[in-house]
Amino acid sequence: MRYKLPPSIANLSPQKGLRILWLLRKGTRALPQALEALRAELGDMFVIKLGKFERVVIAHPEGLREALVEKREAFAWRVGDEPIVRLLRRGLLVQDGQDHLELRKILEPSNRRRHFLPKLSELYPLILPLFDSWREGGIYDMLVEMRKVALIAFEWVYFSHDVRGELHQIWKPILNVISYIGPGLWLLWGASAPPAAVQVIDAHLYTLIQMRKRETTPPDDMLTHLVREVSEDDLIRDQMLTMLIAGHDTSTASLAWALHLLSIYPEWQEKIHEEVKGAFGSNLPAPSEVTELPFLDAFVKETLRLYPPIHAGNRLVRLPAEIMGYSLRPSQKVLLSYYLVQRHPDFWEEAEAFRPERWLEPKGKQNTFAYVPFSGGPRMCIGAPFAQVELRMILAYLIQNFRFLPVSPIQMHMGATLEPYPGVKLKVYRR
Repeated sequence: MRYKLPPSIANLSPQKGLRILWLLRKGTRALPQALEALRAELGDMFVIKLGKFERVVIAHPEGLREALVEKREAFAWRVGDEPIVRLLRRGLLVQDGQDHLELRKILEPSNRRRHFLPKLSELYPLILPLFDSWREGGIYDMLVEMRKVALIAFEWVYFSHDVRGELHQIWKPILNVISYIGPGLWLLWGASAPPAAVQVIDAHLYTLIQMRKRETTPPDDMLTHLVREVSEDDLIRDQMLTMLIAGHDTSTASLAWALHLLSIYPEWQEKIHEEVKGAFGSNLPAPSEVTELPFLDAFVKETLRLYPPIHAGNRLVRLPAEIMGYSLRPSQKVLLSYYLVQRHPDFWEEAEAFRPERWLEPKGKQNTFAYVPFSGGPRMCIGAPFAQVELRMILAYLIQNFRFLPVSPIQMHMGATLEPYPGVKLKVYRR
C-alpha cells in the first residue's frame, strides 16, 4: 500500500524555513504567525518536525470533521506522557473509550442549562464587590480581574463553594499549573513532574470532597453528583481539577479578549450598552435572557472566532487513518488547529478582521466545522453551555455599568489557552 504523506516543514526552501525560525524566536507568542505562515506555504495539512517534536497539523474544516466525527475512533485523547496527562491523571479530558463515557454521563447533568441557570442567578452578590472596588479612572489588568470572576463563578456553580476567601492561597498555584500544561521546552525534551504547587490545589479539592461527604442535605451540583457516583476520592479530584482548570481558564481568556475588543471598538461598546439598557434598564442582567441580545451575541461569537480559548486539540493516532487524502499511522501525534480553521480565508470573508456584523447578516451555507470555539463532535467541550451564558452575563453587566478605554497594545500568547499578552490593561469609568 502506498502512503500519501502531508507536506513537511522540511519541504520549505531554506529562506522560508529561516523565516519560520525567525518568527519562533519570540516563543509561544510567535506561534500564531508561524502557524499561519506554514499554512500559507504548505496547505491545510502539514507536518512540523523540530528535533524530537513532531505534529501533523490539520487546519481545514473537513479535516476537523473527519477527525472529530467520521473517523474519531482512530484517535485517542490521551496523548502519551504529556504534562496534561500527568496533571489530570484520569480526568475526563484525557480519558478514552468506556472510561470517558461513564465520566461524561456523571458530569453532563450539571452542565445542562436548566441546571446551572439558578446557580448563575445567585452569583451577583459574590462578584459585584470586585467591581465595586474599581476606582474611577483606575487602570486594571482584565486578565487578572476576569480570572478572579471566573474562579468565583466556577466554584460557586459547580461546587456550591464561595472561594473568595481562598483566592490568595490558590492563585499562584493555579497559574503555575496552567503554565506547566502549556507549550514549552517539554515539547522537545519530554515532560517533567507536575509542579509542587499542585499540592495546594489538591488540598483545596480534597477538603471540598470531605466537606461534601459530611453534608446530610448536599446541594444539587457537580460535586455532589461525583461524590454519589464515584467511590475513589482520587478519581473525584481528577474530574474536579479537570473542570476547574479547563472551565475557568477558557472563560478568563474569553472575557479578557472581549473587554480588549470593547475598548478598541467603542462603537460596539456603545451599541451593546444601549441594547443591554433597553433589555434590563438598571436591573441586573438575567442569566436566562442574556443569550437573547443580538448585538451582544454577535460580539461574543466574533470574539470567540478570532480568539478561540481552546485554540488547538492534541490527538494520538491509534489506528491507521486517512484524513483529507493524507495517510496517518499509529503513534503519530496530531494537532487540530481551531485557530487556523476559524481564520481560514476560504470560509471567512475578511478572515483576519473583527466584524461582529457578519453574525447579523443572513446566513448562507456555512461549514459547521469552520466555527469550533469549543471543539466539535461527540466530545465537544462539556462546559460549553455554561461558558456561553457566563460570558454574556458578565459582559452584559460590565457594559451596563462601565466604560473601558485601552491603555497599551497586546499580543496573542498560545499557552494552555489563547491568552492576551502581557495582559489587558484598561482604564475604567462608571456610567
